[in-house]
Amino acid sequence: MNNLPEPIHNLVSWFNKLPGIGPKTSLRFVYYLLKTPKHELEQFAQSLRELHEKITFCSLCQTHTLKDPCSICANEKRDKSALCVVSEPRDMQAIENTGEYNGLYFVLGGLIQPIEGITPDKLRFKELEQRMNQSPAPKEIIFAFNPDIDGETTTLHLSKILKKYPIKITKLARGLPVGAELEYADQVTLTDALKGRREV
Repeated sequence: MNNLPEPIHNLVSWFNKLPGIGPKTSLRFVYYLLKTPKHELEQFAQSLRELHEKITFCSLCQTHTLKDPCSICANEKRDKSALCVVSEPRDMQAIENTGEYNGLYFVLGGLIQPIEGITPDKLRFKELEQRMNQSPAPKEIIFAFNPDIDGETTTLHLSKILKKYPIKITKLARGLPVGAELEYADQVTLTDALKGRREV
């Protein structure tokens, strides 16, 4: 790709940084954009700018939002006795799409991965404890992590921290196969996992 014009090469390099996107797909994206009308490209560029200009974090659940608190945390009809702890905002959205959960959320910001250098101090463990001490305090914590070694490690670590609180601690049932990712699970599987959650 060294013979590509510099603007094409630069944009291909940016697309290559996206997860799951390789050089061929990146080049396909760029050629598509070259055929796109200029006014649509300007709208695309504006959408990219707005990601950092308008999106902030919810001070309660730590998800991405336009307003703080987010629409879920601000909704008085949500069940404040249940707090579902997820790794990333996209997992929160996957659970919301099932329509089966009406509690609140907390986004941890990742999972413990010592090999990758992601230790508990790099995640929102302290913020979760602060959330536990707010009123009204949750009566149930649901760990909704990917059913893999990182998810299990994080579950065990958090369970030890939260044992001092008078709460029920559960995790999603094994409707999710080991190694699966919440983001890609279908709604029926996620619904079964939520309904069949068990104590940790």
